[in-house]
Amino acid sequence: MIELRDVAYNYGGGDLLSEITLKLPPGSFHFLTGPSGAGKSTLLKLCYGELLASAGSVRIFGDEASEMDRDAVALARRRIGVVHQDCQFLDHLPITDNVALPLTVSGRDREAEEQNLQDLLTWVGLTDRARALPPQLSGGERQRAALARAIITSPDVILADEPTGNIDWEMSLRLLSLLVELNKMGKTILIATHDLNLIRSAKSQVNARVLRIKNRRLQLAGADL
Repeated sequence: MIELRDVAYNYGGGDLLSEITLKLPPGSFHFLTGPSGAGKSTLLKLCYGELLASAGSVRIFGDEASEMDRDAVALARRRIGVVHQDCQFLDHLPITDNVALPLTVSGRDREAEEQNLQDLLTWVGLTDRARALPPQLSGGERQRAALARAIITSPDVILADEPTGNIDWEMSLRLLSLLVELNKMGKTILIATHDLNLIRSAKSQVNARVLRIKNRRLQLAGADL
């Protein structure tokens, strides 16, 4: 579905990432770890076409990213749900409208999707917060709303950038269980995180591959995790 081969990305005059090879087949579950500043967020952006590689090949659903025009990238992104680290929302809109924004952007009929929207809010446990404004939500509620927004269009791939970075352990486990459930539905999952305890907790729930960025390169994490 998404494949990187010998990818490099230059930032600030030097290589941030180098010789990166990664394949995300359908239904797979991956964790991406590494120290702050190692390039985890950059790698995710390469996977959904936000950034273009300085060298190497990035293929998104079979198409070479460097050869895709703006419309092709937009179409590909409809198949990719992204949970951003900063969880940005439109603060003047209630959560239900924020979650539904991708429907509007993709040209789908909001009214026709209303039942799916309400079911999704129930699934992430936000039914009673549907009319709340984003500033009124807790950190955990914001993260669950961000996940709901990322999957409202039923994407094939879900990329999550430090989704548990600003929430407590109990809520981290709840969010992880939602992502595991999505994977069991056939979704491809890639989670960038520095939380090794979260990765350890996931091992009993899902067959996840753990990758680490070290010295600008990607490697399979050892059994010490």
